[in-house]
Amino acid sequence: MMRRLWLILASSMLLLSACGFHLKGEQDYAFKRLYIVAPADMQARMRRLIEGGSDTVVVEDKKDADAILTVTESSNQRTLTLNLLGVAQEYELVSYFSYQVSAKDGHVLIAPSTIRLNRSLTYSDQFYLAKSTEADLLYADMRSDAADQLVRRLSVVRSFNSTVPGINPHGPLPTPPL
Repeated sequence: MMRRLWLILASSMLLLSACGFHLKGEQDYAFKRLYIVAPADMQARMRRLIEGGSDTVVVEDKKDADAILTVTESSNQRTLTLNLLGVAQEYELVSYFSYQVSAKDGHVLIAPSTIRLNRSLTYSDQFYLAKSTEADLLYADMRSDAADQLVRRLSVVRSFNSTVPGINPHGPLPTPPL
């Protein structure tokens, strides 16, 4: 019985190591103090993710920051499907998150970039209040997803100065990968 348990445990560890699974680990950002300008709920999530997964702290005053992250959000919706009477049955909710990271002296560390997220929402006039609440939850989910992506994209900044000859040390970094 004990032998079977050890065999199962060893085989599961072997399978986990073979699939490429690994824990997220701790991020090591080039900046140690970050000031965030973003919607309130997104800012709170990013604070938890950054401070919980690195030695970087999110500061309350722009003067105390090494880097400044600016995020703006815009959203809209469009009709995806119509029924035979021409009444909308499904909508696409779209949110755009424009962001930029700059050093406190003003030079750009991550050039202005955009994250585009979308969700589909079925619709019925009969359940207007429920669908309105569902849309709010989907927008909140997109904000949360964008915050997760932004925290990963902040790791692109490796230093404030370039050591490669011929590279402008105050020039922007390339757009981070999706």
